Amino acid sequence: MQAARRLITTTFLVILTGGAAQAQTEPIKYPDTRREHVVDDYFGTKVPDPYRWLENLDSAETKAWVEAQNSLSQPFLAALPDREAIRARLQELWNYERYGVPRQTRSGTLFYTRNDGLQNHAVLYVQKPGDAEPRVLIDPNSWSEDATVAMAHWTVSPDERWVLYAQQTAGSDWVEYRLRDIATGEDLPDRIRGVNFNFDAARISWRGGTAGFFYSRFPDASSIGAAREIIHQKVCYHRIGTEQKDDVLIYERPDQPQWFAWSKVTGDGRFLLLALERTEEGENELYVKDLGTSSAPRLDAPLRQLIAGFDAHYEFVGSEGSVLYLKTSLDAPRFRIVSLDFGGPDPVALREVIPQSEDVIDLALHAGGELLIGTLHDAASKLRRFSTSGKSLGEIALPGTGSVRAALGSPDDPVLYFDYSSFNQPSTVYRHDLRSGQSTPFRQARLRFEPGDYVTEQVFYRSKDGTRVPMFVTHRKGLQKDGHAPALLYGYGGFANSLTPSFSVANLVWMESGGIFAQACLRGGNEYGEEWHKAGTLEHKQNVFDDFIAAAEYLVREKLTSAQRLAIFGGSNGGLLIGAVANQRPDLFAVATQSVGVLDMLRYHKFGIGYAWAGDYGTSDSEAGFRFLRAYSPYHNVKPGARYPAMLVMTADHDDRVYPGHSFKYTAMVQSTAAAGPPVLIRVETRAGHGGGTPLGKTIEQTADRLAFTAYFTNPERQISKK
Repeated sequence: MQAARRLITTTFLVILTGGAAQAQTEPIKYPDTRREHVVDDYFGTKVPDPYRWLENLDSAETKAWVEAQNSLSQPFLAALPDREAIRARLQELWNYERYGVPRQTRSGTLFYTRNDGLQNHAVLYVQKPGDAEPRVLIDPNSWSEDATVAMAHWTVSPDERWVLYAQQTAGSDWVEYRLRDIATGEDLPDRIRGVNFNFDAARISWRGGTAGFFYSRFPDASSIGAAREIIHQKVCYHRIGTEQKDDVLIYERPDQPQWFAWSKVTGDGRFLLLALERTEEGENELYVKDLGTSSAPRLDAPLRQLIAGFDAHYEFVGSEGSVLYLKTSLDAPRFRIVSLDFGGPDPVALREVIPQSEDVIDLALHAGGELLIGTLHDAASKLRRFSTSGKSLGEIALPGTGSVRAALGSPDDPVLYFDYSSFNQPSTVYRHDLRSGQSTPFRQARLRFEPGDYVTEQVFYRSKDGTRVPMFVTHRKGLQKDGHAPALLYGYGGFANSLTPSFSVANLVWMESGGIFAQACLRGGNEYGEEWHKAGTLEHKQNVFDDFIAAAEYLVREKLTSAQRLAIFGGSNGGLLIGAVANQRPDLFAVATQSVGVLDMLRYHKFGIGYAWAGDYGTSDSEAGFRFLRAYSPYHNVKPGARYPAMLVMTADHDDRVYPGHSFKYTAMVQSTAAAGPPVLIRVETRAGHGGGTPLGKTIEQTADRLAFTAYFTNPERQISKK
């Protein structure tokens, strides 16, 4: 087959010569990328797929292609003006203490993570009452020379004897759980494999003291890879001190290999709750098993179905005996709290405790005998207190317009911990006493910037169909709205994930130099509940792209920036967003960067866990699904001859959540068909995955490349001066 080749004739490569950045007039020559004659027939429509061979990640040809692309992109990125200065400033600003939300046991012992600033991974500490200093319990920084082995999750046994922790290698979602004796710091021989962190981070549940725990797993994980099919999940029970092969099977559905199951033990250890899900959308059935009151759980007790029909989402919040508190979307697209008492005879009835309101319930916790409810008001957090009967007990004051992403507490302890962050305040952990109503910082970080130098404004704009969409705009004080400021627009728009105010060192570096950071709360998320989410799924997915395009047009119309200075960025489902809008409006953006994106919408469900995304995307297996997916699939809608924005596509060789072949194929298509213009580069990270477990050192290098690329191509004056 004829090799595809494309030259850039209007962009000049900056190279380092004698320590100084200089312009070179040689055009960029992309690596040869073979086209093959592959044509699929979808319901009578012929669809070419010329780069199908790049889906084979292990072939010598694909590996050579990746090496050639990195050999092009890495020197280009390294030589960009200000790249080293950006990297140095990222490192300087990242050098501050960061804490995870502590978990306080009944004895008052605290377990929490801390990063001293530039450690590649946070360290787990334990501090008993009366201890002057905490003790290191687990330090992942000692696990590998290249820092690519990380701790993905940890949980402490109720008797405080064991900590169960997950090791994550090279960014893979597949983890191995190990057990450590908290007193001695020694590991047991127990090894739990076949666990996928993407699904099981919160699905480990202890029963009693030292007996064991319930967990969800997939079949033998001896062959782990990006293309591995993730099916046949089951719930098992592991007895401490035994081999995994002897674990007791609690539940499986071999007739439904693509269903998921997770379990949770109630706080008193009496009951095991089991939830069954069909997709990542969250609609589930609920079962209960009476484990009894003895130290050894009754594993053979029958499962009793509490909720059937997959009619809504049900999330366990807490329990009092046989009474469960659940967060549900049943008859409540913005969610409500209900109770369910299964102590009596069938049928089991739900009782409303906290009704749906105008704000979305985002977080729910049973702590100190109360229900703590986190809500989103126009995508910003509020924390409210209720009695278990539903009586309002007031609100926990927050420092400003920001986000509470996690809260931890015990049903019988009035002390709880939560984190808070905003666009100009890093995540800060607060200790809150429900008796006094007082919140105090758990630890106060010393920052290397002044938060008061930055302002955030929430604006609202109209999308193509008239829908009102919120957006946060953050920048230095005193910004002149004359269209000359470079702007970075970020979005996601999918899987009911809400974009709320959050701190980012990368965004701070961007804003320090005069840039604007804008975050649009697109349909497809959960900012306004399930109706908002559904309005950005399936045949309505184009709404997400329209919302994002309208956000960009707002920034230009209000003279916050111009199309020549506007950059866009997104990752994962947000990578799909960037690919789609770059195809649809290449004239509107100067730069389009994306990471680990879903870009071939006709075949995404054929790799790894892709099938679980069908609730949001649909699939090309149905004619209707094929029609609306084909209409926006980034790989299939590249415009031949169009002048695209400067593009940087980022992925990783160990991403087993979003198949790297998406990024490979899309990059090859744009490089081969787009008109000469700004560069279209791909950066493939090695020994890394979808993002979790990435060492801080790698994160800083990746971010420096992205920001230097963005800064250069949103500065028309600098580019002209280099010619």
